[in-house]
Amino acid sequence: MNKTILITGAVIALIAVLLGAFGAHGLQKLVDADSINSYTTGVRYQMYHAITCIILGNLSVLSDSAKKKIFYLFLAGIFLFSGSIYLLVIDEVLGISLSSIAFITPLGGLLLISGWVFFIISLIKIK
Repeated sequence: MNKTILITGAVIALIAVLLGAFGAHGLQKLVDADSINSYTTGVRYQMYHAITCIILGNLSVLSDSAKKKIFYLFLAGIFLFSGSIYLLVIDEVLGISLSSIAFITPLGGLLLISGWVFFIISLIKIK
């Protein structure tokens, strides 16, 4: 499981860098400043959690089951939180309204928070 967490964390980080570069160089001409700020938030949170996954995969003090649960909460949270932000920003570019998926962003945030809460609880339980 550690190898999966490490590789996934690295891939998510790579994607964050690619999306960040696109946001900095390609998206600025297509959307307004508020949308760029939202997009940047998505990229930033994706990178924070990618780095955390890389750290998590290297932690030997947590059980594999705890790591797995934290990892899946973070993975789902990144996908829903950052992914929905990306879609909501580019909907202007695509000319379609995706505002109906706006409820997914806070759900993703809740999954990220849950991952952190479980991470903290798992650390507290270390003997």
